[in-house]
Amino acid sequence: MVEIRIHGRGGQGVVTASDLVAMASFAEGRHAQAFPSFGSERTGAPVVSYCRVSDHEIRTHEPVLEPDLIIVQDPTLLAIMNVFSGLKPDGYALVNSGKSAAELGISDVVERMPKGHVIGVPAADIARKHTGRTVPNAVLLGAAAALTGLYKMESVDAAIRERFPGKVGEMNVAAAQEAFELVNNMKETANA
Repeated sequence: MVEIRIHGRGGQGVVTASDLVAMASFAEGRHAQAFPSFGSERTGAPVVSYCRVSDHEIRTHEPVLEPDLIIVQDPTLLAIMNVFSGLKPDGYALVNSGKSAAELGISDVVERMPKGHVIGVPAADIARKHTGRTVPNAVLLGAAAALTGLYKMESVDAAIRERFPGKVGEMNVAAAQEAFELVNNMKETANA
């Protein structure tokens, strides 16, 4: 079973992101569940959402304490909470930022994880370019597909189009695809 924890703020599509991962996983014939955890339910408040993906039925419904993948949709959370808590030693972390690990204050996390397992992607900038809004969720799902191989980009594409039919879906698919290609290029450069 693969466990995912997504951190962000209300209004950034954190809950939608976990739903889209579940939809993409279902499309690939796997079992999945997605559920949020709210503090105060208002725009801008910290929000955490969880997703589990498995080849077998999932029976647990508890919060994800030891994730295989952490997605940080809002880098301002790095200064106020330990979003990397419980990250498995061979896990992955994806941060919505174009800044370096040192600038983000997460060099220690990068150093303790396998090379290339903690990366930043300027998801808000990519989202703005394609959608006119800075909601990073679809962008980060494309990036996560490339980083982890947990699900295929085609499945992300289908999940986004199903959830957001029409022009909104098309714009978000383009943003997710750009992030997917960016992360693949980052991986190729690191391995060259």
